[in-house]
Amino acid sequence: MSVLIYAEAQQGKVRKASIEAVSYGSKIASATAKSVHVVLMGSASSDEVARLAAFGAANIHHVASSGDVFDSGAAAHVMLKAAADTQASVLIFTHDYAGRSVAPVVAAKLNAALVSGVTSMPEMNGNTWVLSKNVFSGKASVKYKVETAVKVLSLMPNALAPEAQAAAGQVVDYSAALAGYVSKIKGTRKAIEHKGGVPLTEADLVVSAGRGMKGPENWHVIEELATSLGAATACSRPVADIGWRPHHEHVGQTGIAIRPNLYIAVGISGAIQHLAGVNQSKVIVVINKDGDAPFFKAADYGVVGDAMEVVPRLTEAINKFKAQHH
Repeated sequence: MSVLIYAEAQQGKVRKASIEAVSYGSKIASATAKSVHVVLMGSASSDEVARLAAFGAANIHHVASSGDVFDSGAAAHVMLKAAADTQASVLIFTHDYAGRSVAPVVAAKLNAALVSGVTSMPEMNGNTWVLSKNVFSGKASVKYKVETAVKVLSLMPNALAPEAQAAAGQVVDYSAALAGYVSKIKGTRKAIEHKGGVPLTEADLVVSAGRGMKGPENWHVIEELATSLGAATACSRPVADIGWRPHHEHVGQTGIAIRPNLYIAVGISGAIQHLAGVNQSKVIVVINKDGDAPFFKAADYGVVGDAMEVVPRLTEAINKFKAQHH
């Protein structure tokens, strides 16, 4: 019996969320005395593949031929074949586009229970597992009791920090006869360029801003702070709607939901729709000249002041600190 984990590589690198899933699955395998198998979709260097082994991937089935274009039909086919080959009783996905589109198909085919967006290790009592997840945009959490022989889970990104657990990392080129399952791709177009190459959903640090910045001409202040921190940039919906920033930077209930370790919100009032997409951040810092802004109620730290005065001074202090400690 095994724990089977779905992982992805894009542009030659294994995704951060996949590392988290491998770490999570490896800990479950250790607790249940099962072997660990990872299906890695997409081309990746040997060094990148070795990263999976550092987090517990003892057996890595690399489907390099799948390329970087995600295909849910092919991914489901590969996972079902690998589940049969490895006698998997636990299958783990990341709770992102891939997990939401592939995990339900796999669970249905295997007659397995599916719990999506889990946020903690399962409480295990034999075949009975209890799993926690957030609901209502993070305002509440629920527990699911699962008793099926095969269990399918998807892990919420950035819910649990990956822990090193070195394994042998035996790599095999995995052939799953994809010809009949891969969609015919007529062409691709890269529409989104992420700052530093890191998608917002995988960024550990995010600096976001709203209409309090007064105009796009002032956005250099936000970008300078983000650069000093090595952070990604984001924005509120009104800012994207009026064209100050591209829509792929819009975070919130109607945009991208993120869970970074640090979220700095500058000039954002904190409407409920925005909070719903960022309230799972580990630490929230709010900078706003309106001391009554709703966002302060959700903040771990707050600064009342003009962004054009506070943010440059914060950037200066960070750069000075970095210079002194290099």
